[in-house]
Amino acid sequence: MKLKTPLDEETVRGLKVGDRVDLSGLVVTARDRAHKYLYDGGEVPFELNVIYHCGPIVKDNKIVSAGPTTSMREEPYLAKIINKYKIRAVIGKGGMGEKTLNSLKSNGCVYLAAVGGVGVLLAEHVKKVKESYRLDEFGAPEAFWVLEVYNMPLTVTMDSHGNSLYEDVKEKSRKNLEKIVGGKR
Repeated sequence: MKLKTPLDEETVRGLKVGDRVDLSGLVVTARDRAHKYLYDGGEVPFELNVIYHCGPIVKDNKIVSAGPTTSMREEPYLAKIINKYKIRAVIGKGGMGEKTLNSLKSNGCVYLAAVGGVGVLLAEHVKKVKESYRLDEFGAPEAFWVLEVYNMPLTVTMDSHGNSLYEDVKEKSRKNLEKIVGGKR
C-alpha cells in the first residue's frame, strides 16, 4: 500500500499489523536527545507527523545511510510526544512497550518497522534533506533531520487497534517453549 505524508487518523486507523507500506513524503528523524527535548516541552519549527528513529549519516547535505535505531530507548518519552504533537506514525526497529502501544491506540498512530542493517539501501529512498534543526547543539546523529522520502519500504508491526506483532511472537514463543519443555514458564 502506498502512503503519503501528512498521514491522517482515518488512514492510520485503516492499517493493521502485517500491512506492508511504501511511505513517501516528509519524515523527521529523532533519537534520544530529540525525544528528551520534545518531552521536556521543546518546540520545533516544522510539522511532526512521522518520526523516524534514525541517526542518519550525512555527507554534503546528502543522506548516505538512514538505518533505523532501536526504538525501545524512547519508551519513557514517546507516549507523551505522540499525544502532544498528534504523531501518526513512528518508524524504527525492535518495537515499543505497552505505554507506547496504548498511546498508538488512543491517538490513532502506528509503529512502522524498517529493516535494520540496510541503512545504505534505505538512504536510497531519501530524496532530499529539507532542513536540520538543533544540529550544532545535538550533533548530526541526534539532530532533527526533515527528510523527503519516496517509497520507503516499511511494515506495520504495532497498530492503532492495540495489536503488536512483537507481543504475538512473544506469546507464540512462550507456548512453543511450554510444548518443548513442558509446564508454564
